[in-house]
Amino acid sequence: MKKIKLDIVGMSYSQSQSGAYALILGEVGGERRLPIIIGGFEAQAIAIELEKMHPTRPLTHDLFKRFASAYSIVIKEVLINKFSEGVFYAELTCDDGSEEKIIDSRTSDAVALALRFNCPIYTYESILSVAGVVMEDESSGKEVMESTEEIEESKYSQYSLKELQKLLKKAIENEEYEKASLLGDEIKQRE
Repeated sequence: MKKIKLDIVGMSYSQSQSGAYALILGEVGGERRLPIIIGGFEAQAIAIELEKMHPTRPLTHDLFKRFASAYSIVIKEVLINKFSEGVFYAELTCDDGSEEKIIDSRTSDAVALALRFNCPIYTYESILSVAGVVMEDESSGKEVMESTEEIEESKYSQYSLKELQKLLKKAIENEEYEKASLLGDEIKQRE
């Protein structure tokens, strides 16, 4: 089966499931999007890497990356290989230089690791045709869905850029990664 490459298009708080987030993967060179509901921890791990934040202590996915790198193991690709009863399944293609192995993974963890290993994310046409959607309301191609965090982001408009950077540093030190993500977004808008 032919693989279709995906990129991360955006992530937002899920309006339909409390405490969950919607990760939006987009078909490279196409209009279809794959919305995947993920948990808060995984959303945080993905957001931290997307925002290039550096937590004071490594998160689980960072630890996994360090552990794998210490033993010369790389993840070559992530494949979302199954969609059943509303759940996406994925696998990691790992290589230690002499042997390649395929490991099952939750899709959210696989995406968090793909970011850290800088490897491509793929799926099959059969999955995109069943679970993919065409989003007509994309503004800049970054965020696809409006979130409550985006609305709350405006509360930081009263701070100067220097104050925002101090708040961001403090949020990271206190491991308040959702707040840090919002502050990072506000800083990016001003730069």
